[in-house]
Amino acid sequence: MAEKPSVLIIGGLGYIGRWLAYYIHKNDLASEVRIVDKVLPQLAWLPPEFEEACSGSKFVQADASREQSLPRIFDRPDGKTWDYVFNCGGETRYSQEDEVYRLRSLGLSLNIGREAAKRGVKCFVELSTGMVYKPDSQPSKEGDKLKPWSKIAVFKLQAEEELSKIEGLNLVIVRLPHVYGPYASQWVATALCMARVYKALESEMKWLWTKDLRTNTAHIHDVVRALWAVADWYDAKGKANWDESSMGKIPIFNVVDHGCTTQGTLADIIGEIFGIETGFQGQLISTFAKLNLDSVVDDVNDELLGPWSDLLEEAGITKPGPLTPFMEKELLKDTDLSMDGSRLEQVVGFEYERPQMTKELIEEVIESYKKMNWWP
Repeated sequence: MAEKPSVLIIGGLGYIGRWLAYYIHKNDLASEVRIVDKVLPQLAWLPPEFEEACSGSKFVQADASREQSLPRIFDRPDGKTWDYVFNCGGETRYSQEDEVYRLRSLGLSLNIGREAAKRGVKCFVELSTGMVYKPDSQPSKEGDKLKPWSKIAVFKLQAEEELSKIEGLNLVIVRLPHVYGPYASQWVATALCMARVYKALESEMKWLWTKDLRTNTAHIHDVVRALWAVADWYDAKGKANWDESSMGKIPIFNVVDHGCTTQGTLADIIGEIFGIETGFQGQLISTFAKLNLDSVVDDVNDELLGPWSDLLEEAGITKPGPLTPFMEKELLKDTDLSMDGSRLEQVVGFEYERPQMTKELIEEVIESYKKMNWWP
C-alpha cells in the first residue's frame, strides 16, 4: 500500500467532495482517506452508495475555517503528512453577506493552505470557479482577463491570489463551470424543479435573456476524474509539459466539457423530457428584467414555490431533500460562463468521458432524485 497517496478532502460531504471520495474509494486509489466536513453524514442527505466512502472512521467533523480545528483535521496517528489535500470546502450558497464568504471561503482556504504548506503536503488542489473570468466573445483560457461576477467568485479569486503567495505550498487551482450529475442540488436542479412545476401548471417555461447565453458545464463524473488527474500529474508525473515561462508559476486548469452548453441546450433537453414548451422572453422583458431583477426574480419565485410544495404534498414527500425551484438572482445575470478547457487535455492528457450534456444524462439526474424520494 505504501506507494498509494494518502488523501485529505476538506468539505468532503459537499457535492463535489462526496463524489471525489466515492471515486477514490471505488477505484482504490489511496492508501488512506480522511473526509472533513462541519456537517455530520446523517444530516448531509447522503445517498446510500456514499456511506462507505464518506462515513465511519474516514469521517472527521470539524470546521476548517477555525484555526483551532487544524490539528484534528491534519494530524494522523502515524505522525505522517497527508500527500494530497483537496479543498472542496467553502460557502456554495448564493446571495450571502460578504462576511460569510470572507470567513467560510477565503478564510477556510487560507487556513488549510498555510497548514498544508507548513506540513509539506505534496499537492494542494484548490477548487475555484469560471465565474472569475471577464466574459468575452471567445471562451476564457486560464491566462485571460479576470473580472469576477458573483460574490462566490470575488472571494474565490482572492483565495487563489493569497494561496499563490504562500511559501512552499504545492498549489494547483482548478476552475469549474456549472457542475451537474446525479443528486446535483444547484443550477441544473433548479431548472428541473421549475420545469416540473411548469408541466403541472401546463404552461410554457420561458427563460430570461437569449438561447445563446453561455452556461458552460461539466459532468461530476469528469470533474472528480480531473481533480485526481491533476494531483497525480503534479506529484507522480512531476508537472510534465508545464512551461512556467508561458503558463505561469502556479498551475491553473479549467475543467469544462466540449458541449459549449448554452441556455438553449438545456431548454431543448428539458422541453423534450417534460413535454413542455420552452422559450425565451425576448428583448423587451429581458431589458425590463435587467433593470428590475430583484422584483422579477421575486415574482417567479412566488409563482413557483407554492405549486412546488403542493406537488411534494400530493406525492407524499415529507423530506424533500435539497431540491427547490427557488431562483437565485446572482445566477440570473445576463453574463456568459464560457471556458476553454484545452490546457487540461494538452498538458495533463485528460480525456472527457461525458463530453457534452445529453438528454440521457439529464434523465439520469431525475432518476437519482426519484431514488432518494426527493422528486414529485
